[in-house]
Amino acid sequence: MYVCLCKGVSDHRIRQTVEDGARSWREVQRETGCGTQCGKCAVQGKGITREAVKAELMVGAEELAYAV
Repeated sequence: MYVCLCKGVSDHRIRQTVEDGARSWREVQRETGCGTQCGKCAVQGKGITREAVKAELMVGAEELAYAV
């Protein structure tokens, strides 16, 4: 789904940006342009970013866990 119509940014693009290393809304904005024009998408973009970062951190934590 499109989150930012002004810049043509989808939720998939935000998640991909986080997978590629972005760890904050500011970094996502810099990479995608989401929320930098009219700003109406910022709340939704921040929420998607927050969830994507949380998911990426959980994946990283799971990779560190091992059976003893």
